[in-house]
Amino acid sequence: MSRLRVLRISAAALLGGMLALAGCAASPGSAPPSSSDAPAGQSLGSLAPAPPEAEVVGEGTVIDVDGTVEVCLGPVAESYPPQCSGLPLRGWAWDDADGAESSGSVRWGQYALTGTYDGSALTLTGAPVPLALYDPPARTDPTGGEPGSTPESELTVIQDELPDRLGSTGYLASYPDDGRVWVDVLWDDGTLQRAADDDYGVGVVIVRSALRPAAL
Repeated sequence: MSRLRVLRISAAALLGGMLALAGCAASPGSAPPSSSDAPAGQSLGSLAPAPPEAEVVGEGTVIDVDGTVEVCLGPVAESYPPQCSGLPLRGWAWDDADGAESSGSVRWGQYALTGTYDGSALTLTGAPVPLALYDPPARTDPTGGEPGSTPESELTVIQDELPDRLGSTGYLASYPDDGRVWVDVLWDDGTLQRAADDDYGVGVVIVRSALRPAAL
């Protein structure tokens, strides 16, 4: 199974039906306060990363419905117009964005965004870059390409738990692959990865942050 990535939806692809997703998706929300007193085996959902102090970069679909603008950093339905539940986006202006499409009261496009994240919304600090023109930096594979050893049946159980365990801390999607569960979240500074290691064992669950420091 290929790793789930941010969907770059073309106009032709938007005419299709709903995209079949390997993992379940959930709407990102504000994170609960950080805590170091999580019960044993319950670190995920009890611990939450603090919002980043510096600028971050994310790639996703910006959707404007009747003037309400959100950026979807996870799965997007290939309906026409597209649909998703995303992160509120502040400071957005379509005059600054090339490559947008529209249908009725909905306007959308796929962009790389630079801004600040306060735990509840992304505020733009730079001009959006159409994804078709964006060259993202390569991400390091934390596994070094080594497969995991957790049985598929156990991985499925873990994956089924993750939406509820991580929903309040920005869960986006997850899937099992190569002996591990890969989970995409809105933001992680390492807190959620450490919590997953505590709960399931080191390297069983790999947490990937959709927002990443802009300085990297």
